[in-house]
Amino acid sequence: MDFPHLHLLLNHFPIIGTVVGVGLFLISFLVKTDDVRRSSLIVFVVMGLLTIPTFMTGVGAQEKMVADSSVSNALIQRHEGAAELAVWFMEITGALAVAALWQSARRASPGRLNTTAILAFSLVTVGLMARTGNTGGEIRHLEVRSAQALQESGTGEAVLAYFEPSPAKFTRLMIANKWWWAFMMDLHFVGLVLLIGTIGMLNLRVLGFAKQLPIAPLNNLVPWGIAGFGINVLTGLLAFIGMPTFYSHDIAFVLKIGTILLAATSLGLFYLTNAFHDCEKLGPGQDAPRRAKLIAGASLVLWFAVIVLGRYIQPLQDSIAR
Repeated sequence: MDFPHLHLLLNHFPIIGTVVGVGLFLISFLVKTDDVRRSSLIVFVVMGLLTIPTFMTGVGAQEKMVADSSVSNALIQRHEGAAELAVWFMEITGALAVAALWQSARRASPGRLNTTAILAFSLVTVGLMARTGNTGGEIRHLEVRSAQALQESGTGEAVLAYFEPSPAKFTRLMIANKWWWAFMMDLHFVGLVLLIGTIGMLNLRVLGFAKQLPIAPLNNLVPWGIAGFGINVLTGLLAFIGMPTFYSHDIAFVLKIGTILLAATSLGLFYLTNAFHDCEKLGPGQDAPRRAKLIAGASLVLWFAVIVLGRYIQPLQDSIAR
């Protein structure tokens, strides 16, 4: 399976999934059921994660498409710009959903400001995802719109196009200065330290190490780990946009993205199942249930694999021309 097929396989999930998430979120206001709202938040988080490989496989698909003389490069560039804007709004929506899920896991209701922000960003994301899907479909389906019709766009599309980043300019901006690139990589490392330092300690305690420590204080540090993951997503996407072709063809990078998705899934399983509640009140010397240990062990192995694969991508000094 090559990049175009993989991209076609993945790109339906963020578009349809976001619509489903918004539908569930709106229904939760009518039925006033926490389970429905919780389900919508989970959908937003999952779509935020799936959007990342969907966006990244688009680069490989683009390389295949530009070799076809019957395909308009202008349409490809427009689709890529629409996708970049949609990705950022999707990730913000997912981050807000994570914050709301964390509050619900602590048996607290999400604040009105966060709820309003999720509603606003998710609605905008639906529109941007729909536009991304439409612009992608128009690349191959000339019966929908020809390349010449690109110059005859309406006012609404012109407004959206104004806010969409230029893919080529955005890429050049990321690698324009070696100090900016070094800053991004350093920030990426800081995010990884926050993530592994907090999630890793919690996993080790659940596995039975340092049993003299209660789990509750370690769990209170997890938001710092989630913040570190957010930093890594931000800097990772910016780095990918800076050198998309290089990263797309680096097998270590591809495996790293897949491992990150699995590791994030293990974290979700821990907090969205009874595994977390079984461990929540464990005091010093108490042992965690076997189910929680299995999830913690898998999480620890996966995050360790993320670190190893990241080191195999390339050295920092070779990342950007001096």
